[in-house]
Amino acid sequence: MMATLCSASALDAGVIGGILWRYLNRTDWMPCLYSGAETVAYCGTMIDRNWVTVAKLDQHVIGFIARFDQEILSLYVDDMHQGLGVGTLLVDHAKAADCRLSLRVFQANKDARRFYARHGFMETDTSDGAGNDEGLPDVQLVWERMPS
Repeated sequence: MMATLCSASALDAGVIGGILWRYLNRTDWMPCLYSGAETVAYCGTMIDRNWVTVAKLDQHVIGFIARFDQEILSLYVDDMHQGLGVGTLLVDHAKAADCRLSLRVFQANKDARRFYARHGFMETDTSDGAGNDEGLPDVQLVWERMPS
């Protein structure tokens, strides 16, 4: 599989919104706070702000990363394409663009925590969830490029 990366276009909002919506609604620990339409609109806003890079396979979006400055806001891969290196491709792209990255993940999201740990992110802080919409305890993760 050889996915390609490019900036998201407005036409990608529905697809990336669908990827995000399906993830948010398949976990047993995530409260459902937003409708599918609200999720797509949120993705459209991130695209409008030029925060989103998509991974495409045969011209179909299979994953995306949203990044503002040094913060990763979202990284999701379509269920059918997980485990194929798409997430690694997206996070490596973000690492190539900056020498430091940070993000927050929910403490309950064990898969994401393992993924980021494999990619050199360190847990640097925890919270009780008071600072996020879901009210779920989270963890801050940071990656820094080592000086050569």
